[in-house]
Amino acid sequence: MAHELQIRNTQERVKIRSPWAVALLPIITLGIYHLVWWYRINREMRDYGRAKGYDLGQNPTASLLALFPGGIIIVPALISYWRGTKRVQGAARIAGQEPPSGWIALILYLLIALGFYAYLQVSLNDVWRSEAEPLRGQASLPPLPDTMPPRLPEQEQSPSEQPQPNP
Repeated sequence: MAHELQIRNTQERVKIRSPWAVALLPIITLGIYHLVWWYRINREMRDYGRAKGYDLGQNPTASLLALFPGGIIIVPALISYWRGTKRVQGAARIAGQEPPSGWIALILYLLIALGFYAYLQVSLNDVWRSEAEPLRGQASLPPLPDTMPPRLPEQEQSPSEQPQPNP
């Protein structure tokens, strides 16, 4: 389920999408969802870049056309994916987030393309969570799961486990 948000201090909207949906819907829709997704994330990054005063792409339609029909020649699609990954990295840097690794993105693209799409979407979701807010009347976003493992219960340490002073 996608959650629609509004970029702070603008009228532009972005969506937090499920990485599973981004990875699996292209299979079910015979690639059509991927084309729609690619256009929309490039449009969202363009709008976000304009709101922050940075160039994160100017023409999402050209990014889409590079995939189809440009993907028939292969090179335009590769360039579009490369530039799109750079835009996601730029958006993450603007938001003060850790950008996705270009090497991991390349390996995913070469080995498991569907993982590449999910990887980019996870990074964009982090950016949108930090830079956008829910629309009026919309419920707030569900909290992220705690990534820290549970703490051990406080117990008295046995004498053998206590740190020994250095002589």
